[in-house]
Amino acid sequence: MEKMKMHSANITDLNIESIFRLFPSCVVEAFDKNGNLSKKIDFDLLKQELSAAVVDGITERYQINWPGKRAALLTANSPIAKTLRPSREESIGFDSTKNIFIEGDNLDVLKMLQETYLGKVKMIYIDPPYNTGNDFVYKDNFTEDLELYFERSNQVDADGGRLVSNTESNGRFHSDWLNMIYPRLKLARNLLRDDGVICISIDDNEQANLKKLCDEIFGESNLVGVVAKKSKLTSNSGEFFSPSHEYILVYAKSKEDLNGFSDQESQEDEDYIKLFKHEDSYSKYNIVGLYQPSLTLERSRNARYFITCPDGSKCIPPENKRWRVIEPSFHEMVSKDLVVFKETKTSPLIDEDGKQSKWNIYTKIYLKDRLVSGMRPVTFLDRYPNSEASKDLIKLDIPFDFSKPKNLIIWLQKICGVDNDDIVLDFFAGSGTTAHAVMQLNAETNGSRRFILIQIPEPCTEKSDAAKAGYKFITDISRERIRRAGKAILESAPLIEWSKDIGFRVLKLDASNFSEIYYNPDAVSQDLLSEQEDNVRSDRTAEDLLFQVLLDWGVDLSLPISSEMIQGKSVFFVDQNALVACFDKQGGVDEDFVKELAKRQPLRVVFRDAGFKSDSVKINVEQIFKLLSPSTEVKCI
Repeated sequence: MEKMKMHSANITDLNIESIFRLFPSCVVEAFDKNGNLSKKIDFDLLKQELSAAVVDGITERYQINWPGKRAALLTANSPIAKTLRPSREESIGFDSTKNIFIEGDNLDVLKMLQETYLGKVKMIYIDPPYNTGNDFVYKDNFTEDLELYFERSNQVDADGGRLVSNTESNGRFHSDWLNMIYPRLKLARNLLRDDGVICISIDDNEQANLKKLCDEIFGESNLVGVVAKKSKLTSNSGEFFSPSHEYILVYAKSKEDLNGFSDQESQEDEDYIKLFKHEDSYSKYNIVGLYQPSLTLERSRNARYFITCPDGSKCIPPENKRWRVIEPSFHEMVSKDLVVFKETKTSPLIDEDGKQSKWNIYTKIYLKDRLVSGMRPVTFLDRYPNSEASKDLIKLDIPFDFSKPKNLIIWLQKICGVDNDDIVLDFFAGSGTTAHAVMQLNAETNGSRRFILIQIPEPCTEKSDAAKAGYKFITDISRERIRRAGKAILESAPLIEWSKDIGFRVLKLDASNFSEIYYNPDAVSQDLLSEQEDNVRSDRTAEDLLFQVLLDWGVDLSLPISSEMIQGKSVFFVDQNALVACFDKQGGVDEDFVKELAKRQPLRVVFRDAGFKSDSVKINVEQIFKLLSPSTEVKCI
């Protein structure tokens, strides 16, 4: 019976599989250092296949590079043997919610999610730590309990020093920040759908480096735009200019697959609607001058021509200027009643004699057409200053600094086309703004969008307002903010038919549920075998095992879970028959019990290796399923 691997995906192996699909002859089997056969790349053959495109040696090339980049890539690709353990007591609606809150280092968690959410996330929003010269990874210092997090998540320098304080005097000032963000973005890209989008808030310190890095990871051609956002209404700081803005970098997984990217909020803005003259929503229109002074003739030689006015006179733009459209397009607009002539004493146009015309010409723009075609999002955003975030938190009585406005994340969801059942991921969750924004938008639009939030359990500093309010960790603040926001939304939700999912399933990153013998059975000496009878750690529950199985099998972590007692054994059912699991370890799994499960024809079934009554039962399990439920995948742990 196939045994589950119980560790995160090996990204290198996945890359080799991708190369195999394109160039099968370049993937060969070879012995590794342990004498085991495994797939390897024949780089000489691969170079031959790509002979016109390979760059050899030290040939100059356009790229971004820094000390530690190669090690950061290896960090992203290497698998880990960890798990996510459920925490029912900290969750809201654990059995029914579709939302997930994960406590743990985001690099490790992103690795854990690679198989389950590969190509399934519609939008990622992150507000990573800005490299300000004072703080690096997070705002506060860490206790000794989190030292291992730094070591495992590339948050220590080459000498083992912590990078929490990354002053400008550090010779690796930018490199350290890039080594932190690079592997996380590499893993994040894998999770995006083909029509997915990532939005990253950043300031001037690393904006240029981050853009080059994203050009490499997502492809320069997939840059949707860089939005300059007003962050402060006023600012007295700054040596030369007063810094009152920051940026949002927006990249698509594949710009060719990106549909409906439009600024719905601007379309519905009341001030914009007021521009349209008529009452009927489908006949409202605004008029825009057919001649626009900023358009020079250089852009189109066919866009300067005479137009006959209502009184028979003719008019034309001044020399070296042009109309908005070429002549055939103008005649088409006339046929569709989209042209308006108005008499004026201040016309910018000239007549046949070169004198000022008394006419100006406009084209109608209907509101219905704007609503159908959509407006392009702005590249300078003067809405949602960061002071709005403080107001969001004050309303909920949540103490937290440096949060982003809830309405900013709502706006990003709208322009990115996040729709019902789509997943929004934030792996620098902070105070939980993204979760608040997803729930709020659902309530306003009768939606069912889902969020996945990831946040490291960073301790609150002793003298902070959060600590004084009784919060020990940032994750405690995040969860409480989501609870209070959900309650407030539920009490004031304008639509009564929305999903009302204000819950979240809490999962916590931890060491694997399995002892060392599971991964390296040969490493355990004979005299220790008696202590290793069970390959599961003694402090782990059956539900802990279930979630590691879900991760290993790539099953959605938010699916509903129920349990039943069948022939005296506890059995988990995930989304009814998507996965059935029995972790009984008393040797009570016999053929009658297996037949009972097989009759239900689950898609997948998993047993605990120590749970079978005998070796013969274990051998017969697969045969029983082949007979009664041939499509069922059968594995053990």
